[in-house]
Amino acid sequence: MIEILKTVLIFVVATIFFESAHCLFVNIDANAEECFFDKVTSGTKMSLMFEVAEGGFLDIDIKIYGPDGKVLHQGERESNGKYTFAAHMDGMYKYCFSNKMSTMTPKTVMFSMDLGDKPKGGENMESDAHQNKLAEMINELSTALTGVKHEQEYMEVRERIHRSINDNTNSRVVLWSFFEALVLVAMTLGQVYYLKRFFEVRRVV
Repeated sequence: MIEILKTVLIFVVATIFFESAHCLFVNIDANAEECFFDKVTSGTKMSLMFEVAEGGFLDIDIKIYGPDGKVLHQGERESNGKYTFAAHMDGMYKYCFSNKMSTMTPKTVMFSMDLGDKPKGGENMESDAHQNKLAEMINELSTALTGVKHEQEYMEVRERIHRSINDNTNSRVVLWSFFEALVLVAMTLGQVYYLKRFFEVRRVV
């Protein structure tokens, strides 16, 4: 009975975490940059996941800054990525998506920033070491479910992108087929007209 209650509790709590996790979409104009901020405590685990959903060659520049202004991560012309790191100091962390390499094409980026639990003091950590493993199981399960949800959202975006590319390719193939058919008909009519004129008997008055 106790094991069943534990399982139910884990499922309920993990479901709450699962539903609260969500991704954001942001439109970034050509030659523009969008930045987002999170205030965290030193030692907090941070995980950024992103995917370029629409626009151009599906690439974007990304930078992650610490509270001291130092660049923690920098990527250029990336289509997707996942970066996990621990906050090295208290303060405001900034992550920016830049589309400055593009002069005409806007981009749509889907992203999520997951923040772990705040680190606890030494006394609390010592007391937590003697607690049962239920809280750890809940945290592990919620983290796993959050990751699964994000992966499903990324796969949905990728599927939409590939479907759009396939539809565009099919449309071009159909248009090219019509063009080839028109050219073939025009050449056939031209040949018939030329042969008719070639074999036409001209009367000399």
